[in-house]
Amino acid sequence: MGYIEGEDRKQTVLFPEVLDDYINEENPVRFIDVFIEGLDLSEMGFGRAIPKETGRPPYDPGDLLRLYVYGYLNRTRSSRQLEREAGRNVELMWLMRKLRPDFKTIADFRKDNPKALKQVCREFTLWCKRLELFGGEFVAIDGSKFGAVNSPKRNFTEKKLRRMIQEIDDKIDQYLKDLDRQDKQEAGQGSLSRGQLKEKIERYRERRAQYEQLKSDLEQSGESQVSLTDPESRSMRVGHGVEISYNVQIVVDQKNKLLVEHEVTNEVIDLGQLSPMAKKAKGTLGVETLEVVADGGYYNGEEIKACEQSGITAYVPKPNTSSNLKRGLFTKEDFIYEPDKDCYRCPAGKELSYRYQTLEQGRLMRSYEISGCKSCELRSKCSINKKGIRSIKRWVDEAILEAMARRVAENPEKLELRKCLAEHPFGTIKRAMDQGYFLLRGLTKVGTEVSLTILAYNLKRVITVLGVRKMVEALP
Repeated sequence: MGYIEGEDRKQTVLFPEVLDDYINEENPVRFIDVFIEGLDLSEMGFGRAIPKETGRPPYDPGDLLRLYVYGYLNRTRSSRQLEREAGRNVELMWLMRKLRPDFKTIADFRKDNPKALKQVCREFTLWCKRLELFGGEFVAIDGSKFGAVNSPKRNFTEKKLRRMIQEIDDKIDQYLKDLDRQDKQEAGQGSLSRGQLKEKIERYRERRAQYEQLKSDLEQSGESQVSLTDPESRSMRVGHGVEISYNVQIVVDQKNKLLVEHEVTNEVIDLGQLSPMAKKAKGTLGVETLEVVADGGYYNGEEIKACEQSGITAYVPKPNTSSNLKRGLFTKEDFIYEPDKDCYRCPAGKELSYRYQTLEQGRLMRSYEISGCKSCELRSKCSINKKGIRSIKRWVDEAILEAMARRVAENPEKLELRKCLAEHPFGTIKRAMDQGYFLLRGLTKVGTEVSLTILAYNLKRVITVLGVRKMVEALP
C-alpha cells in the first residue's frame, strides 16, 4: 500500500480553480472583508479615503486596513512580514485580491492613521453592543505592562545618573593617577600608553557632560525618569524585575468576556485608573448603573468616591500597608467606628474621641485620640507613644470605603471572578497572540497598536460565540 499522493506540479489545469474555493464560509477573512466594506473610512478620518483625480493612484485604505486586521488576528504585525504574507498566503490573496503593497506603504498606513484605526476598534465594539453581546451589569478592570521600544540602558532616573556620574569620576581619577605614575616611571611601562590614557579620560569626560545634561533636563522637567529611545515610555516593575514599558488598562464585560474599553498610559501604577476606566465603560455600555471589580492596586478613596457619584458600585479589596502591622501592633482595622457617637472604640473598649481636622494631600482628615494608655494592659500591642496616646485619622468620606469593605466581605466570589475576567485576556494577548510588546514609539502610536490588538481579541471571542456565518449575516 502506498501513500496519499498530491497533484503533479506540472499538470496543466484546463479550467483554473477559483481562489474563492479555498476560503470556506467560516473563514474569518469573509467577515473582515464585509465589515470593513461597510465602514465609512472618510468619516473616520483615514487618509486617501477619497482618491485625487490626478497623480498616481494610491492603495485603498480599506485594503490596507484589511491587511492589518488580518495580521493582528494571526500574530503578524511587522510591515515586512505582512508584505511577505500578502504574496504567499492564500487567505490574504483572497482578502487583498492579490494586491501586494510594499512594507513602507504598509508601515506608513499604521503610522499616519492612529485616530482612525482606534475608531475601527470602537465601531466593532459598538457593533457587539447592538448584538447584545455585552451584559452591561458587571465588569472587571485590570492593567498590565507591555514592553516598549527602549532598552533599560537608555532609561535614567536621577539616582541612576548620580551613580553613573560618580562611577565616571572614579574612573577618571584612576586614569589620572596612572598618568602621574607614568610620569615618575619610564614611559611605556604601564598597560596603557600615555596617549591611550588621555584618550580614555577625554571620552569619559564627554560622557560625564552628557549625563550632567540629562540630569539637569530631568530636574527641570519635574519627571522622575527619562527614556531616550521612546521618551514617553517609563521604567515599571514587572514581576520581580523592572522593564521599560507602558501600562495597558482594559475593562472586561462578564457576559461573553469581551473587552468594553481600553487605554494606554505611562503611569507606573494603577492607583488613579479606576474611575476613568469605569466611567468610560459605563458610557460605552449605555447603562444607568454598573458594578466594577478591581484588585488592591486600584484602592484609592477619591477614585472609589468618584465611582459612587457616577452610579458605579466598586469592589476593591483594601491592601493593608500599615506600618503597625509590621511592628505587630493593632492597626486601624482593629478599632471600631461608632457613627452615632462619632468616635472609635479600641480593642480594650475605650473611646477615641474627635480632636481636630486637617487637610492632608488634598483630603480632609479627622483625627481621633485617647490618652491615659500607660496603664492599659494592651498597650504593648497598641501604641509605642511615650506619653501613652493613641490616635487614628479618618477621611471625611470614609463611610464610602467602609460600605465597600462590607460589600467585599459579603461577596468574595466577585473578587474571584475578577481573576477569570481580567487576567485571562492579558494571558491570551501576550502568549497566544504574541502581542505583549510594542513595535512603535510614543503614547499615540502604541495606542494604535493596542486598539488593533483589542479588535483582534474581541474578533476572536465573537467568532467563538457566534461563528463567522452568523456574524456576516448580522452585518447591515
